[in-house]
Amino acid sequence: MTEIQRLLTETIDELNVREKRDNRPRFSISFIRKHPGLFIGMYVAWFATLAVMLQSETLVDSVWLLVVLFVLLNGFFFFDVAPRYRYEDIDVLDFRVCYNGEWYNTRYVPPELINTILHSPHVDDGHKTQLQKMIARKGDLSFYDIFTLARAEAHQ
Repeated sequence: MTEIQRLLTETIDELNVREKRDNRPRFSISFIRKHPGLFIGMYVAWFATLAVMLQSETLVDSVWLLVVLFVLLNGFFFFDVAPRYRYEDIDVLDFRVCYNGEWYNTRYVPPELINTILHSPHVDDGHKTQLQKMIARKGDLSFYDIFTLARAEAHQ
């Protein structure tokens, strides 16, 4: 493992701990806050369906199924999952991108990581110069930018 890769992995691990990114579902009412109209609409539609089913001789016996399905399916709206970021997922386009998104392109690395790389005696001066050029050109650097630097360091 190269020095830049090690520092990037440490930063990702710290980010996972700080943001509680552990792939575990947590109870949350953020869905209700973000989509109150949709939430109310779901319950209005459910009560309308319940009223129709209770009026129907054919469907009245399967009201329990409506209630069970509604409770189970709505349960998903009350849980949020914070996916764990991993170094191995950077620049990998597979099913995980659907779950995590391309976080490594949209999240910026903390300035502390850049300073640590620039002041590390284990990082080659050529890579430090390249990093400074990237900062001058782009300003804020994403995790992918540092990943490309780590990959360049590994191929030397």
